[in-house]
Amino acid sequence: MALFKKRTVGKPGEWYYCLEHKKVEEGPECPAQNRFGPYTSREAAQHAMDTARDRNLEWDTDPKWHDEDRSGPPGGKPSPSGD
Repeated sequence: MALFKKRTVGKPGEWYYCLEHKKVEEGPECPAQNRFGPYTSREAAQHAMDTARDRNLEWDTDPKWHDEDRSGPPGGKPSPSGD
């Protein structure tokens, strides 16, 4: 007996955004690797790409994640050879 069952049919009211087909789906129609969700409403799923863009921008500009100069080697110290 499998410990986890693979769910192939979505629950009514679960909405997904398919990255491959660029459309909103009720219940998972496409493979998990090709979708965002679940969302609680069709409208939220329609804005999935906007939400992802906003979250990426928030992460990219978060000073907690950029506490080192990433242009040089780890630790921020130049290498002895000047590379």
